[in-house]
Order: sequence, then structure tokens, then C-alpha cells
Amino acid sequence: MRLLDVEVVLNGDKGIQQTRYKLEVMKERDDTTTGYAIVSHRWGAEVNHKEMIGLMKMEEEEREEVKQRDGYQKIIKSCEQAAMDGYKWLWIDTCCIDKRSSAELSEAINSMYRWYRNSQVCYAYLNDVGESTFPAKKDDDKFPQCSGWPEWFTRGWTLQELLAPKEVEFFNKGWEPIGNKRCLAPTLHVITGIPCEVLMSGMEGKSLTVAEILSWAANRKTARVEDQAYSPVKTGHELV
Repeated sequence: MRLLDVEVVLNGDKGIQQTRYKLEVMKERDDTTTGYAIVSHRWGAEVNHKEMIGLMKMEEEEREEVKQRDGYQKIIKSCEQAAMDGYKWLWIDTCCIDKRSSAELSEAINSMYRWYRNSQVCYAYLNDVGESTFPAKKDDDKFPQCSGWPEWFTRGWTLQELLAPKEVEFFNKGWEPIGNKRCLAPTLHVITGIPCEVLMSGMEGKSLTVAEILSWAANRKTARVEDQAYSPVKTGHELV
């Protein structure tokens, strides 16, 4: 898998000129032997692979436009968190996959569950939560389009991004930590229907059917019809 070098990204953002930045902002690493953090989020104005690796080659005006995007700030904030947590490598789908290559995109989709499972920690970014605490109850006024809960919980792909990693830490809009998968298990159970014991200790040894796992995806949405079918089915077959 292709991972961001956290130190190189942060040094580049600070304006520390490194001749290797242009070539080594990302490197190929083995997900089974490399310690890395991974990001789960909702898409907005993002930075793609070509833009990220070519950032320092851009004219200043173009570079500043990229750096003003919410997606760039998301990369920087997640790299800062990874650095604080002691991780050298970070994966985020927006720029670590070169979506110009259909073969690479297909391989990434097939590897996604494994990549989340093999991560040391997953940072789940809730961009519509402004408070410094995780939402304790359903709020249709605050989240009217998302059944009263943050949008992250309505998307198809985030199901496996919640289930696969050993550790999931939630962050609000300002990148303040607001809880993790274990301590929030009772509330996450209410939101998702996933049993607390699965959230707290994973799938191994649990008597669950594919049908039960697919039920957790019943009210989730994806951008494409094929993704709607693929993401929960892939998760179900990976986990059972």
C-alpha cells in the first residue's frame, strides 16, 4: 500500500524545503509489517494523488489554493495526530490512491478491509460535530438529513471502517478527540445496531451470520449502486 510519510508532509507544510519531498511524500510499504494510522472520513473538497505529490512543484497561487481546501487541512491534522501518537506513516484514501488508474483503484477497493484491519489506529473524522463531546442522543434538528446522527454513520463504506480496525478514535470538526470505539460502544450500538461486544472486542469468536452483518448496512448510503452492494457484502464475507 502507498503511505504518506508523516514527517515529510508536515515539514513540507511548514515550508521546510526538502529535495526529497517531491519524490518521497509517499512510499510503498507492506501493510502486514508497517505500523501506520489510517483515516475514515466523509469526502468534501479533497486533494488527489497527483496534487499531493506535485504540491511543491506548483506555482505559489495554485499551491495556496490546494492548501486552503478542507481536504488538505484534513491531511495535515491527521498527520499531526499520527505524529503525536508516534506513527511515521498515514493512509487516507483521497491522495494515497491514484484514481486515474482503474487497476490501482480496483486493487485498493479489494484491499480496503485488510488495510483498515491491519492499521494500528483509525482516526474517524466527524466534520459535522462541533461540540467537544460525542453526541449522546439522537438530534434531528442538528442532523436532519442523517436520521439524527452524524453523517459518517449513514455511509456505506464507513461500516467496514468502524468494524475492521482494532482501535477507532473519533474526532470532531476541530480535530479534538471525542471518544473511542470501546468507550462509546453503548452509544454506537444504538446508532448502528452492532452489538457492544463486537465493538469492544472485534468479530473473532462471535456467532454472527452474513445476514446479520448485512442488516447493519441496511440504512447506509453510497455514491454508486455497485458500492452499495459491495461494501457490506465484502465486510460480511471478510468477517464471517
